[in-house]
Amino acid sequence: MAKSRKTREAGGSDAGNAAPARLVRDSFTMPADDFALVAVLKGRALQVQRPAKKSELLRAGLHALAALSPQALADALDALAPVKAGRPKKK
Repeated sequence: MAKSRKTREAGGSDAGNAAPARLVRDSFTMPADDFALVAVLKGRALQVQRPAKKSELLRAGLHALAALSPQALADALDALAPVKAGRPKKK
């Protein structure tokens, strides 16, 4: 029997009794320039023959931020332009 999509994305394995990681679906808003960086990073990953999904890039970024010192994390957050919370209004 084929594994479900959620199991494959979570890195689940048919061998062993370990339950796959629970997946959480969420959405957020970011500036268009930051969103364009996703395409740039996907292209850079392709240059080293490692295709990457948007979710993989975001997860890798979270792991990179988690490795920073508290002050370096604060500096990285302070460097971001503020974004208005909530969904953009429909036109």
